[in-house]
Amino acid sequence: MHSVYGRLLSRSIVNGLYNCSSSSSSSGTSRTVVANTTNENVSPKSRPKLVSAVAGFPKSFKSGKVRKGQIGDDAWLVKNVDSADVLAVADGVGGWRDYGVDPSDFSLSLLRSIERITSISNPCNFRNPVDLLSAAFHELLHSKRPITGSSTACILILEHESNNLFTVNIGDSGFLVVRKGQVVHKSEEQQHYFNTPFQLALPPPGHHGSALSDSPQSASQSQFAVQDGDVILLATDGVFDNVPQPVLVAELSKLGGVRDQLCVQQTANSIALMARNLSFDGRYMSPFAQRARDYGIRAVGGKPDDITVLLATVAI
Repeated sequence: MHSVYGRLLSRSIVNGLYNCSSSSSSSGTSRTVVANTTNENVSPKSRPKLVSAVAGFPKSFKSGKVRKGQIGDDAWLVKNVDSADVLAVADGVGGWRDYGVDPSDFSLSLLRSIERITSISNPCNFRNPVDLLSAAFHELLHSKRPITGSSTACILILEHESNNLFTVNIGDSGFLVVRKGQVVHKSEEQQHYFNTPFQLALPPPGHHGSALSDSPQSASQSQFAVQDGDVILLATDGVFDNVPQPVLVAELSKLGGVRDQLCVQQTANSIALMARNLSFDGRYMSPFAQRARDYGIRAVGGKPDDITVLLATVAI
């Protein structure tokens, strides 16, 4: 029953995200599928483009919100500008719910700020994504509407001119880049201690002294060139805590060189559904349970969580 329901819901969620995010407005709304966003004055061979898809599940079907840019407490962004493609996820820290704070408010506001800044930013700023993360965080800090909570964040920026991918990651969301069946680049988790990731935070009044709060400058950065056929997975920890890396690599390897958006979407669906089903398997030795045992915690089973998958192939 769970499996059948999960499949039906997966189709509903994915189709809803695709339909609302692949249509653009007069103000230049971002697209989930950026493969068709090209500059006619530039040779296709001189610049990369991404064929991308989004899929995911909220932890709770009853209370988790699903709309463009949001899956439960997770937020996501896929945006194309003239000089770059931007992919981002942020995972709101659910513990704030116990204090009457909506965890999704911080993560969604952070990525909306990033979307706004990238619409007006000088292209050279894309080469230093920690500055972008810092600028977005400070917008929240000085917002007229009080925004409280915390989240992890991971941003990937593909610069068209150089074919370079610039990354910044804080916490335990992350990315994998697979080329010809091998992981060529990946992010590393940032943890204070087990299950306590680095996070950007704006605590509510009365909690400033007790809440974890890391600076944007503590995020890890990387820069590397991408190649035609590379496969990029950007996801929140609901994926990495439940699906072993070799399984993810096997799925991503099927997409090497693929430029059909439907195939990319189907693989994103598959990864999201796999993570969802494994997260509620109480007998499964998940990556999360294995790490818990490394810390002396007797654990077994998946880790129920919001699941967000951004998947893209590089076409040059």
